[in-house]
Amino acid sequence: MNIGDAAAASGVSAKMIRHYEELGLIPRTVRTGAGYRVYGEREVHLLRFIRQSRQLGFSMKQIGDLMGLWLDQSRSSMQVKQLAESHIAELDQRIRELQGMKSTLERLAHECRGDHRSDCPILDALGGGAGSCCGPADASA
Repeated sequence: MNIGDAAAASGVSAKMIRHYEELGLIPRTVRTGAGYRVYGEREVHLLRFIRQSRQLGFSMKQIGDLMGLWLDQSRSSMQVKQLAESHIAELDQRIRELQGMKSTLERLAHECRGDHRSDCPILDALGGGAGSCCGPADASA
């Protein structure tokens, strides 16, 4: 099948298929005499694996590691579990960071009057505090 067919069958865009090939996540495919890539069921299966891994937030490096384990029939499930648990810890950290961002924005939005006045605690916080150097009131900038 051509790259368009492989994209439709795997749910991965043709652009990303080429990218994954460049990264070495999928092997370079055979090409026709006209230079078109030809994909088989194995490549489509690998692309689906990559798509599922990306949906779970794994990095490209982690996906490469997972694929290596997936393709290695002598692997131990302990290695896979360790990789998954490491990713869970990373996700927990990102969740804490996102919750902190949300909390800060909620507080700032609550403090903002949202009226016709120009003073805004949200912009003040982003600018490093009141009286920042670059605001509209600073005509010398």
